[in-house]
Amino acid sequence: MQKTKLGISVGTLCAAIYFTGIFGGYFTAVFLAGYVLLVENNEWLRKNAVKAIVLMIIFSIVTAIINLIPDAMSCVEHIMSAMGLVFSENCLSNLVAAITSVIDICQKLLFIILGTKALNQGTIHIPSVDRFINKYVN
Repeated sequence: MQKTKLGISVGTLCAAIYFTGIFGGYFTAVFLAGYVLLVENNEWLRKNAVKAIVLMIIFSIVTAIINLIPDAMSCVEHIMSAMGLVFSENCLSNLVAAITSVIDICQKLLFIILGTKALNQGTIHIPSVDRFINKYVN
């Protein structure tokens, strides 16, 4: 099994990046990925470090876009109430909260699976993300 310059296996470092994406937030994951990109030479490790960050960004963007819906509906509610009309967005807010929770669960499950597979230097191929990484990471 190939070792990193830190003395741990390549798979363990990659799994750590995926798991910090779940538990540690952006700072730790970006710090570890930055270390990998600056110091390590293993191509598989470099691509998977970038893959972890790209997936974190994708999930954050999707969640942010979905969370814009209640904000827009709240704006409509205020405009309608200014005109003397009654409009309620409570049902929509609950639906958006449920969708956000499902996305969060999917993200955590995906990162757990990717982290577990990384321990044996495996991965799950996500075509659009893998194409992006192959195009921009050498």
